[in-house]
Amino acid sequence: MTETGEMTHRRVHRASPELLFDLLTSPEHLTHLRGPDGSTTPVDGIVLELRPGGRFETTMVGDADGATYTMKAGYVEVAGPERLVWIEPEVEGGMTTTITFRDLGDGRTGVITHQTNVPAAHLSAEARAGFETSLARFEVHLASLTGEGN
Repeated sequence: MTETGEMTHRRVHRASPELLFDLLTSPEHLTHLRGPDGSTTPVDGIVLELRPGGRFETTMVGDADGATYTMKAGYVEVAGPERLVWIEPEVEGGMTTTITFRDLGDGRTGVITHQTNVPAAHLSAEARAGFETSLARFEVHLASLTGEGN
């Protein structure tokens, strides 16, 4: 077994927990959010079965070469708009992603993405930079819907 670690990303968005939860659970929004720069995630490459035990799959396509990268996970918890949890069993150790949404009471929502059993390859500086571009895509898409910056 390879060594694994944890990652936590915190963001505050000027939006309701309901809207943010919807962005992460709707193919029409996820198509704009998933993947690092240099890739796209077509809406027909997204499978969402929003229930515990349901599938969550996305297929990213490399812009330069058309190579595909599929993420396959199973939902463990779907408790919108407060919490969303999935496990990627094909990633050694079963990488778990937990996203919590906390209404800050002033039109903003705190979002914490916590990942456990993260393989070393996903902890590299390059992988972290790729994840950060996904978070940036999220912020751009959210701004396009709300008319505001973060």
